[in-house]
Amino acid sequence: MVVPAEEGLLTISGVRVLVATAVSVERAAVAQAFGAADGEVTGPFDVIAAGVGPAASAASVASALTAAALRGAPYDLVVSAGIAGGFQPEAPVGSLVVADEITVADLGAETPDGFVPVTALGFGAVTHRPPEALVRDVAAVTNARAGAVLTVSTVTGSAERATELRARHPSALAEAMEGFGVAEAAAAHGVPVLEIRAVSNPVGPRDRAAWRIGDALTALTEAFGKLTPVLESWNPHEHPHERAG
Repeated sequence: MVVPAEEGLLTISGVRVLVATAVSVERAAVAQAFGAADGEVTGPFDVIAAGVGPAASAASVASALTAAALRGAPYDLVVSAGIAGGFQPEAPVGSLVVADEITVADLGAETPDGFVPVTALGFGAVTHRPPEALVRDVAAVTNARAGAVLTVSTVTGSAERATELRARHPSALAEAMEGFGVAEAAAAHGVPVLEIRAVSNPVGPRDRAAWRIGDALTALTEAFGKLTPVLESWNPHEHPHERAG
């Protein structure tokens, strides 16, 4: 279910931030960083539960960005946030990852020679690059690792696919389902994007006994509790949105 953004836009030194999680439990974890145990955000971010997968998240974020623009108070930054699978051993369970690139990993075509991304077919884009300075500062203050976060429509469930994804994307640290959709919506509005993920499970065979969702949600709360100083010193007009092929 989509949770609508708050009516009053909250700012840090004039910076308006929209945070998009997939589901309500992730939204609650972000809200808790601002002392909002009941889910009502009173801190510097507007937070929505935008839905699972790239299509739902893109639609919800686009709607929120449009509504804010029509009110005459557009957002300056969109953050895709939540839990994710981590590629081992670089992103262990409980760790944080901030995306230096947001890449859709399964948008393209299967061919006799392997997977071909949609860009090689002459269409669209597969990667968005958040502002480098902001990624660096967020990583420093949250003790997160910076690397590629892959967006997939089907979560990896085998060691073979995990190996294949890493072969195609050597810098990948995490896998989730919404980041590229959020980034596409942000790009359509000319708004910079970040993706912050807390690792709840290894990418690979689905061993639910090894999942640590509670630990990951706690890490997500702690990360957002540290972001205010970073955004206070960030000037969005000096760091334009970057989009790659």
